[in-house]
Amino acid sequence: MPWLQWHQRDEDLKATAQTPYRLLQPVQSLAYGDEDAPNMLIQGDNLQALKALLPYYAGQVKCIFIDPPYNTKSAFEHYDDNLEHAQWLSMMYPRMVLLRELLSEDGSIWITLDDNEAHYFKVMCDEVFGRKNFVANVIWQKAYGPRSNAHLISDSHDHVFVYAKQKDLAKFGLLDRSDEQTAKYQNPDNDPRGLWKPENSSISLLSGQRGRQFAQTGHSENIFEIIGPDGTKHLPPKGRCWVFGPAKFKNLLADGRIVFGRDGTGRPSVKKFLSEISQGVLPQSVWLHDEVGHNQESSREIREISPENPFSTPKPERLLQRIIRLATNPGDLILDSFLGSGTTAAVAHKMGRRWIGIEMGEHARTHCQPRLAKVVDGEQGGISAAVGWQGGGGFRFYQLGPKVFDDRGRINPEIKFEHLAAHIWFAETGTARSTRAMKSPLLGVHGGTAYYLLYNGILGDLTLAGGNMLTLKLLASLPAHDGPMVIYGEGTNLSDERLRSLGITFKKTPNDIRAR
Repeated sequence: MPWLQWHQRDEDLKATAQTPYRLLQPVQSLAYGDEDAPNMLIQGDNLQALKALLPYYAGQVKCIFIDPPYNTKSAFEHYDDNLEHAQWLSMMYPRMVLLRELLSEDGSIWITLDDNEAHYFKVMCDEVFGRKNFVANVIWQKAYGPRSNAHLISDSHDHVFVYAKQKDLAKFGLLDRSDEQTAKYQNPDNDPRGLWKPENSSISLLSGQRGRQFAQTGHSENIFEIIGPDGTKHLPPKGRCWVFGPAKFKNLLADGRIVFGRDGTGRPSVKKFLSEISQGVLPQSVWLHDEVGHNQESSREIREISPENPFSTPKPERLLQRIIRLATNPGDLILDSFLGSGTTAAVAHKMGRRWIGIEMGEHARTHCQPRLAKVVDGEQGGISAAVGWQGGGGFRFYQLGPKVFDDRGRINPEIKFEHLAAHIWFAETGTARSTRAMKSPLLGVHGGTAYYLLYNGILGDLTLAGGNMLTLKLLASLPAHDGPMVIYGEGTNLSDERLRSLGITFKKTPNDIRAR
């Protein structure tokens, strides 16, 4: 598959591995609401914040929405949105790699962009996610009228690229059926099964299983004569065949599911009952402003919710409502690593989803935190009335803390056992370790192998020989495992031969800890 080239691409491919793993430090004064709420608002560079989240949330995020800087050559108060093209790609590539790792296997990511970078970004994302996992390019009508300062054609849409982690595992919800769509179903013959509409009873020979079968073999049971109530003989139109064979047609006719127009003189159609179809409709790839909002609506929402802290490029809550409804269920985890004005977190909160929002700079405190506090208090802007939001829940506020390893590869003395345990577990297994994991030298069992960490006095003995050094005496005190073991510690007095005989792979901290 061809890939996109840009200046320093080779260096950018290594950026995720070279990004230091940092701690996330809580800022209690900026937390709000329920202390046990799982929601996280993180201030700091999103590349480093995403790396810090991996040990705890890899493979657990059901939906990611990001609205990155568009690189429009314009001046924005809260963003540097005037990056040179290659720099913009350099910024985005490593972030997309980490975001993919955070997605669950059945998860999806939604990215809004305009034409300045969208098409380059699509090629880059094909590489990161795989072309087979591309779902759609949704066209969002962001403006309801032409701009007065437009030159040749007024730009009225944005792209929303949708990728799945594994497209064959992803499942999206349906949209509500509109009154206009429902009105197409009627019941002129008072059928006891209720409202129905006539469906075309023939298909093209070039589409559908029956049509393809006829095109390949040159014959099909689905081409036969049907005689209507008035004696008219009907054959499928040229180049088409019926959607049923003779036996199936007889069953449908006997069941009152075949109609010949309103007066019995038309071509045969099949009744499609409203009660027998899904309760929603499949979303299409063009979203109009009256369905999901537009830029003027989103600006008005922000002014009404936070008149003291306006934001220049928000997204309407209705747009996020549709994405979250399609991509998630209540309780699922949503992530936005370019949180901006906080819309994704606000809508996710109102819709009963868990969320993580990352925003750099001071406006994580001056814009996002106050807005989300108002959501907890029950603000009634945006989609609140539509979803019956009355308030509740809460969130914790975090900032980036120190590196786990210093520049010489030594473990930072501020690192506690659970921090290093989460990092080692993720580096070894590629899976997240629960933030509520028990403090035990046995980190867990993965693929039949047990992983242990001797660090920071986990066994209650703070001396080197008694706590962090693998000896036969200490080994006897570890939780037992009947199978291979990987044990991290500061050292061991057991020979390599003895370790092999015991089924132990010993790894020395910090030398053998992968930074992944």
